[in-house]
Amino acid sequence: MNRPASNPRGPPMTKFRIILAATVASGALATGAHAQSTGAIDFEDAIIVTGSRSSDVGGIRIPDTTKATGVITDELISRQGTNTILNTINLLPGVSFQNNDPYGSAGGTLNIRGFGPDRVSLTWDGIPLNDTGNYAIYSNQLLDMELIGEVNVNLGSTDVDSPTAAASGGTVNYRTRLPYEEFNVTVVGAIGEYDFYRMFGAIDTGVFTPFGTRAFFAASRTGNDNVFNNYGKIDKQQYNGRIYQPIGSNGDFISIAGHYNENRNNFFGSLPLRTDAGRVVGPNGNNRYPTNRDERFYTLEPCQLAEARPGVADAVNACGAVFDYRFNPSNTGNIRGSSRFTLSDGLVLTVDPSYQYVKANGGGVTTSISSSTGLASGGTFESGRVIGGNTYYGFIGGSYYAGIDLNGDGDRLDRVTTLNPSQTQTHRFGVISSLRYDINEFHTVRIAYTYDRGRHRQTGELGYLQPGGAPFDVFPVNDPIRDANGNAIQKRDRLSYAILNQVSGEYRGEFLDEALTVRLGVRAPFFKRDLTQNCFTTSASGFVDCVAEGQQAAYAAANPNYSRPQNRTLKYDKVLPNVGLSYRITPAASIFFNYAKGLQVPGTDPLYNSFFFAEGTEGSLPAPETTDSFDVGARYTTSKIQAQLTGWFTRYNNRLASAYDPELNETVYRNLGTVDKWGIDGSIAYSPFQMLTLYAFGSYLKSDIKDDVVGGVCSASQASSGFRGCTAAGQVFYLPTAGKRESGAPVFQLGARAELHVGDFDLGVQGKRTGKRYIYDTNEPIVISGTEVYGAVAPGYTLFDLDVRYSLASLGAPNVFAQLNVTNVFDKFYVGGFGGNLSPGSSPPFVQIGAPRAAMFSVHVQM
Repeated sequence: MNRPASNPRGPPMTKFRIILAATVASGALATGAHAQSTGAIDFEDAIIVTGSRSSDVGGIRIPDTTKATGVITDELISRQGTNTILNTINLLPGVSFQNNDPYGSAGGTLNIRGFGPDRVSLTWDGIPLNDTGNYAIYSNQLLDMELIGEVNVNLGSTDVDSPTAAASGGTVNYRTRLPYEEFNVTVVGAIGEYDFYRMFGAIDTGVFTPFGTRAFFAASRTGNDNVFNNYGKIDKQQYNGRIYQPIGSNGDFISIAGHYNENRNNFFGSLPLRTDAGRVVGPNGNNRYPTNRDERFYTLEPCQLAEARPGVADAVNACGAVFDYRFNPSNTGNIRGSSRFTLSDGLVLTVDPSYQYVKANGGGVTTSISSSTGLASGGTFESGRVIGGNTYYGFIGGSYYAGIDLNGDGDRLDRVTTLNPSQTQTHRFGVISSLRYDINEFHTVRIAYTYDRGRHRQTGELGYLQPGGAPFDVFPVNDPIRDANGNAIQKRDRLSYAILNQVSGEYRGEFLDEALTVRLGVRAPFFKRDLTQNCFTTSASGFVDCVAEGQQAAYAAANPNYSRPQNRTLKYDKVLPNVGLSYRITPAASIFFNYAKGLQVPGTDPLYNSFFFAEGTEGSLPAPETTDSFDVGARYTTSKIQAQLTGWFTRYNNRLASAYDPELNETVYRNLGTVDKWGIDGSIAYSPFQMLTLYAFGSYLKSDIKDDVVGGVCSASQASSGFRGCTAAGQVFYLPTAGKRESGAPVFQLGARAELHVGDFDLGVQGKRTGKRYIYDTNEPIVISGTEVYGAVAPGYTLFDLDVRYSLASLGAPNVFAQLNVTNVFDKFYVGGFGGNLSPGSSPPFVQIGAPRAAMFSVHVQM
C-alpha cells in the first residue's frame, strides 16, 4: 500500500486512515533509521543519495544496505493492537516469537535464525536492554506500541557501534517517535477477553518555546486474568516522556526521554512436556501437558498454609508451592539521551548517554512438589544446622535454617513455607558516541566509542506468605526474614559489574558512478566482569551454601573442599570485523554481501559456577562464543514493491552449555564445539493499488552440530543396561549430537498478510506457519524411566490473526477510529515457547502452552 508519509507536525484534520500513521510516527525516522544509535543513523543518512530512499509498502521497508535487514514501521505496528513489539517482528523472515498470552504482557520466547533471546541484542533507541547478567530479554517490559516509530532487525550482524558483548545472533532495535510540532492529545481505551482492559493517554505539547522545543508525556494501565487458570492476574502500568530540542536547521538536536514500567504478574501456562496416561493437566511436576485445546485450561484449588501447632514439629504442605502462585514482579526504568552536533562542514558528533534501573525477581517458595508423588517437601527450618558441633544459620545443603519461630506458635521445631525468589537489582550507565567525517561526497568515515557499566546485584532473601499462599510483599528484599543473629537469610549473595569499553570505526565509499557501495567496519569490545561471590561454591554445577560472614571461617574449616567466598575479575577482548558491499544494478534492484564476526561473552551463571575451580586452573575461565556470519542476497525496492531474498551461513564456535567434563569429572558449563547454520530468508510486499497491500515471507533453517558431546560416566546399572553404549562402570559415554539440528528453533516458517482499504473500513488478515522444533539437541524423544512420554519435536502450527478498523470520518469525527483485533482466530492448540535443551534428563522440560484465541476491541481518539 502506498501511504502518505508520517507527519511530525501532528495529525491533520483529514481522512483518518491517512493520518493514522501520525499517531505513532516520527518524521525524523528516515531511511537511515534502520540503524540503532544516533551515530549510526547519522552515518546512514549522510550518504544516502537523494531520490534513492525507498518508502515502506504497507509498513514493510527493506533498506538499501549491505546487511540483511528488515524494518517494520508504525503503519503496520499500529495494526497489531496492544501487544509487545517482539510479536510484531514475527512477521519478518528468520524471526520466530511465541507469546505467552494474547496481549503481550506475560513474556514470550524469541528466536532469530536459530539463536535464542540471550544471543540476540535488543536495543531501544540504541541502548542495550538485555539483562547484564544472563543477557535475557523480557518482552513484557518494552515500550507501549503507540509510541514506537519503527522496529528494525539485523539478521546475524550488529551495527559497528552496537553496545554489546553478547550478540552472536543479530540485533533488534526499536525507536521512540518524536513529539509532534502541534498540540495533540491521544486517548486509547481497550477491552477484551479474559477481562482484559487497557487505557493509554498521551499529551503532545507542540512547539512551546521560540527555540522549537516540544515534548510528549504518556501513561498506560493494563490488566487481565491469566488465560489458562483461575488464579493469576496481570497488572501493568507504564509512564513515558520525551523532550526534543532542535538546534539550527541542519538536523542537530538534543533529546531526553524517560520511561518507567511496573509489572505485577503471576506465572501461568508452563507445564511438564509429557502426555503419558495416568496424569492430569497441570503445572506441577506430577502433572502433564494438554493434548488438545479443551485441556489447556486447568483449575487451582484454594489452599491454606500448614497449621501452626505449639510444641509439634509441623511439616509443610503444598500451599503456595504451585508454580502459578508465583509472582514475577518487575520495576524497570530508564533515562535516554540523544544528541547531534555539527562541528564543522562535514564533521558531526553524536552522543547518546543513558541510565537504566531494574528491580525484579522470578518468585518461588521454599517448598517443592514431588514429580512422582505430588507430595510437598522442603520448607524453611526454624532450627539451625549443626555441623561439627557448631550451629549455623542460612542456606545450607539446599535448605534454609532460621533459628527463629517463623509461624508464631512459640517453638522452633517446624518447617515453614516461605517466599524465596531470586532477586536482581541493576543500575546501568552507558554512552554511545560517534564522530563522522565526510571526506567528500562519496567517501565517509566515522569512529565511535561505547561505554556500558552495569552493577548487577543478585540476592535470594526470604519473605513471609499470607495464609492462602500469596506473598505479603512480592519483593522480600525490602524487609527480609532474618536469622537468630539478625542476618538476612538468602540462597544467593553475589555482586557483579559488567563493564564494556568498545572502540569502533567504519568507512563507507561509493564507486562506479555510485552503483557500488563498500563498507569496512571493525569494532573492538573490551569486556570485563568483576565478580564477587559471598557464598561458598559447593559444586561445579553452581550449588552454593550461604552463611553469615561471622560464621564463614568456621564453615570453611568444616568444609575444606568448598570454594570460599571470593572476588575474581575476568576479561574478554576481541576484534570483530564487519564488512560488506552492495551493487545497484538498476535504480530499484541491487545485490549485496556482508560478513560479520560476532561475540558472546559468558553470562554470570557459568562464571560464578567456575568459582568451584581454583583460579587459573582448568574450568575456571569459560571461553566466549564467536560467530562468523555471511549473507548474500538481492533486493528490489520501489514505492510499490519491497522484496528481498537472502542466503546465509553462520559458523558458531565454542557453543556454551552445561555438559559433563571428563577431565574435571564434573558437569560444568563448557564449550561444546562448532555448529554450522545456514538457510534462506525471503519477503515481498506489494501494493498494486492504494486499496490493497499483499505481503509474503518465508525462511528455512538448517543447523548441523559437528561433534558428539560427552554426557558423563557410566554407572554400574547403565553398564548392565547398555545405556548410551556403556559396557563398564566408569566408562565415559557420549550424547549423540553430531549431525543433529539444534533444539528450540523452527525448521521453516511461511507467512503472509493481506490488507484491504475500502471507504472507512480497513481489513487485515495475516497467517504464519511455524515448522517443527526439536526439544533436544540429540533430536531424541522425551523418555522417562524407559517410557516415551513425548516425541522428539514440538509439531508445527499455523496461526491466523485478524484486524478490522473503522474510521468515523464520514460521521464527522476524522480523528476517531475503532479497531477489532483477533489473534489465533481458529483457536489453534500448539506448543508455545521453550529454549531447547542438550539431551533428555530424569524429568521432562517445562514448556509454555501456546496463547489461545482472544479478541480485543479498542477505540482511538485524537484531539
